[in-house]
Amino acid sequence: MGHIHILQPQIRKITHLFKHTDLEIAFKNSNNTWQLTKPKSNSKTEYYKHSGIYALTCKTCKHTYVGQTSRDLKQRYQEHMRYIKNNNPQSAFALHTLNNRHEYGTIDDIMTLLKTVKHKPSLTPYEQFFIQAHHQQNKLIAEQNPGELNPLIQLAIDTAYTSHD
Repeated sequence: MGHIHILQPQIRKITHLFKHTDLEIAFKNSNNTWQLTKPKSNSKTEYYKHSGIYALTCKTCKHTYVGQTSRDLKQRYQEHMRYIKNNNPQSAFALHTLNNRHEYGTIDDIMTLLKTVKHKPSLTPYEQFFIQAHHQQNKLIAEQNPGELNPLIQLAIDTAYTSHD
């Protein structure tokens, strides 16, 4: 089996092209001394330890995927990136990135915590709220189906947005 060494920006294009061949893609480590020794930000480290409702924003089209996790954000982000790198459209964000050949970014670039949720049964209602709100604002990626618009969620959205104006 052949091996091709490529840099990070070309990965999503190349993996898509060779999806149905017996070629394997070898990823090159881009760490250098500066990256390994740069100071780590404690505030961001703590930020990504939360669970709840999050958004991933596509760097190319600026549309958003809304998701939920009961685990920490960093772990969930890594799963989405693994889906993309393995050409596995297991999430709507990975499907969007792979099918459209859009650019994805680092966790700091694209991930936002929309709502911290510690009570697991509350994850789905909050997620639906944010999906419907992003869909209404035409900010939701096309690959994420918002489902039927819920009138109660609509009332909550209208109340939330008019009370802050």
